[in-house]
Amino acid sequence: MREIKLLTVPQPEKDCASPVMLNDQTMEERKEKVLARMHERNLDQLIIYGDVEHGSNFMYLTGYFTRFEESLLVIQREGQMTLVLGNESLNKAEKARMKARGIHVPQFSLPNQPDKRKKTMKELLKEAGIGNGKRIGIVGWKNFASTIEDGKKMFDLPEFIMTAIRSLVAKNAIITNETDLFIGENGIRTTNNANEIAHYEYGASLASDCVLDAMNQVTEGVSELKLGDCLMRNGQYTSVVTIAAAGERFVKGNMFPTTNTVKTGDSISLTVGYYGGLSSRTAMAVETEEDLPDGQKDYLEKVAVPYFKAYVSWLELVKIGMKGKEIFQMVDEVLPRDVYGWTLCPGHLTAEEEWMSSPIYEESEERLKSGMIFQIDIIPSIRGYVGVGAESTVLLASDQLKEELQKLYPEMFERMLKRKAYLEEVLGIRVSDDVLPMCSTVAYLRPYLLNHEKALVQV
Repeated sequence: MREIKLLTVPQPEKDCASPVMLNDQTMEERKEKVLARMHERNLDQLIIYGDVEHGSNFMYLTGYFTRFEESLLVIQREGQMTLVLGNESLNKAEKARMKARGIHVPQFSLPNQPDKRKKTMKELLKEAGIGNGKRIGIVGWKNFASTIEDGKKMFDLPEFIMTAIRSLVAKNAIITNETDLFIGENGIRTTNNANEIAHYEYGASLASDCVLDAMNQVTEGVSELKLGDCLMRNGQYTSVVTIAAAGERFVKGNMFPTTNTVKTGDSISLTVGYYGGLSSRTAMAVETEEDLPDGQKDYLEKVAVPYFKAYVSWLELVKIGMKGKEIFQMVDEVLPRDVYGWTLCPGHLTAEEEWMSSPIYEESEERLKSGMIFQIDIIPSIRGYVGVGAESTVLLASDQLKEELQKLYPEMFERMLKRKAYLEEVLGIRVSDDVLPMCSTVAYLRPYLLNHEKALVQV
C-alpha cells in the first residue's frame, strides 16, 4: 500500500509558454462540424447568442466575443452566416474568422447610446434572416441536462430577443434549444485538435505560472493585493473571478483582494483562470503542524491527505473510453461524499469558459474521449476545517493525437513530457498513459503554504 507524505521536494519549473493562434484550417473545420450537425438534426437555421459572460459558443466560429454588448450569429442550413451586432461591435463583422454579413441592432448596445436605425427588434432581426425555415435551433450557453424538465424547450437568451424571434417564425415552426450541439455528450466543442490544444495550453500554463508565483509570495504579512498582482498576467482576459484571499472570505459580499494581510493560521485561496484552463490552490498559512488553529491540528490527515489520494487516483486511473460514472464512483470510493462533503462533478471540461460541461457525473454513460481538456476539480468540505484544493488542467490524448502534437508542436509536447516526468519521478504519481499535463503544477500541493519547500508526495 503506497502512502501520502509531506516531503521536501523541488517545485516544478514554470512553463513560460507563448500564445498560439487558431489557424484557418481549424476555423474551417469548426464551421463544417456545425453545418454537419445542423443537417443531422434537420435544422434550417441556428441562432447563437453571445455576451461577455456567455460568448464561448459564439466565439467558437467568430474568433472573438462582443465584450459589453450582446450579439447573435445566425447560420442558415446552406452555410450563409449573419452577425447581429450593437454599436461598438458592428465594425468587428469584417474581422470575424468566417465570412459573414453584419446587421446593426442598436438595442444590443450599452444603455442610452444612440439608436439611429429607429426600427423594432422584430424588424431588425427579420433583416438578419431570422425566422426562415420550420426548424430553428437556439444556442445559449447551457444545455439544461435536467432529468425532470424538457431542456429542449428552455432558453437562456434574454426575453426581449426570444420574444422577437418567436414573433418572426411561422406558426408551425419548431424552436428548440440546441446548445448540446456544442457542449455536453458528443458536443462538437468537447474535443480538440492539435492546434486547439496548443492554443489552450497557453492559458492553462499561464494560470499555473501565476499561481506558482503567488504561492511563493505567501508569507506572514503579505497583502491580498500583492498576491493578486501575481495572478494577473500579460493583459490576458480571465475566465473567472480572480481570488487572492486570506482568512474569512466574502466579508460584506466582497470577492476581490483587499489590503488584508496573511496571518499565521489563515486559510488561503488563490485562483486564476485564462482561456484554456484554471489553476487554484486552497490550503493553510502555516509552516508546521504546530501553527494550525486549535481544532484543526489534524488538518493534514483529516483533509489534505485524503484529498490528495483522490487526486492521485484520478490521474492514475482516468483513460480514454471509460464512462464518466466510473471516475465519479472511483472518487466517491476514495473520498466518500458523505464524509468529505463534495457536491460538484469531480472533473469537467474547459475551453474559453472555465466550466464548459462535464461527462463526469453520477450514473453518466458518457465516454471520455481523446482531445478532451479536463479540470481536475474535487472540492471537499468538512465542517470545522479549512478546505484544500489543487485544481489544474490535463489533456486526454490517444497515441495518434500524441503523434500529431509532437509533429506540429514539438516544444509544447516536450513540455508535456517534462511535466509528466515530474509527476512520476518527483511526486510519485503513476500517471495514466492517456494523460498529458497542460501545465507544470498539476498535483503540486503545499498544504502548509508558509513552508515553500514541502509538498504532498506518494511514496
